[in-house]
Amino acid sequence: MSHVREAPTEYVVPSPQETEQAKESSRLLARRIQRGQSLSLRVLDDTPQEQEVVIRLPARAVQLLQNILVQMAEGKAVTIIPTHAELTTQQAADILNISRPFFVRLIERGEIPFRKVGTHRRVLLSDVMAYKERANAAREQSLDALTALSQELNLGY
Repeated sequence: MSHVREAPTEYVVPSPQETEQAKESSRLLARRIQRGQSLSLRVLDDTPQEQEVVIRLPARAVQLLQNILVQMAEGKAVTIIPTHAELTTQQAADILNISRPFFVRLIERGEIPFRKVGTHRRVLLSDVMAYKERANAAREQSLDALTALSQELNLGY
């Protein structure tokens, strides 16, 4: 049986100083990254010896780091949740930007799998993100259909 853990609820809210550091770091990093490429960073320890170490980051980690820095530069809270983590209904609703009661109706209708832990419902982040992708695709399809209908009826402005 695979080990599933509940998602952390700790969000890192950057201080004003961290926001400034994130702005500068994201600018420097953005100039040096190439889409889909790994990156090597030289890091100095903040010790009196200032030992240097080279860290090789995979391309996806570079993209993730850049995204984290941009969010922090904007003063936004950041958290990292493994896709296999379980979420509470409130955490999942927050990710989808919907109310918890609406989210509960979604899972009760079977649109997102869940399991019960005692009286509490838990959902996998990966299932929440799959639902979000399906909802976004359906929304795009509806917008495309409305655009086509508008053009067909010459309703363009």
